Amino acid sequence: MTSTPGSGGPTAAPTPRRSDRHEDRQDARRDDRPDTTPRLRRRFSRAERLVHRTTAALMLLCVATAACLYVPQLAELVGRRYLVVTLHQWSGLLLPAPFLVGLASPSFRADLRRLNRFAPHDKEWLRAVRRRDFRPGSRPSGKFNAGQKVYAGWIAGAVLVMLATGLMMWFTGLTPLVWRTGATFVHDWLSLAVGLVLVGHIGMAYADPQARRGMRTGSVERPWAEREHPLWKEEE
Repeated sequence: MTSTPGSGGPTAAPTPRRSDRHEDRQDARRDDRPDTTPRLRRRFSRAERLVHRTTAALMLLCVATAACLYVPQLAELVGRRYLVVTLHQWSGLLLPAPFLVGLASPSFRADLRRLNRFAPHDKEWLRAVRRRDFRPGSRPSGKFNAGQKVYAGWIAGAVLVMLATGLMMWFTGLTPLVWRTGATFVHDWLSLAVGLVLVGHIGMAYADPQARRGMRTGSVERPWAEREHPLWKEEE
């Protein structure tokens, strides 16, 4: 068959398949749809997360073994008191180690400086907590809020006191009896306070999925960061 004039015009182009037209329409709709993927912001480095996880593991081991030593029901259930005592002593002795190793990380040192610095907005945050003020913007904070700074300072001091009193109880020849008696009293009651504070810390972490995500993956959603830590960007 011979072709007729004009057969090479537009009518000669191949007709798109139905599936191709359907995919084109879907692509067009995706292009028109707003991007709902949450933007992420880096919060913690790998070194900081490792320091936190190692410290948490040692702290939980220390608290768990202390409970097995002081609660009779747990002591009977677990048994092997000598092993429990050994685990308690060494977990307490190693507790500062992750912190000391983490000092090699610049990001860890930078966050330590933030935790150690109280600004006027931190006082405003504490006043809002005392008044139970939950209005947006009533609790300004940087990368760390005032509550986190107070907790970090308190737990660091408690660890040092627990370490010192624990060494007095472990090595009985270092100090006189009256010192060891006082150290035992302080160690026992402070360990109870530490356990209660840790329960509160864990409870608050479970109530905030984004805070857990930041410690688990190192990143948080930017809207959460802007809402909960509005002054974080200004600090940097």
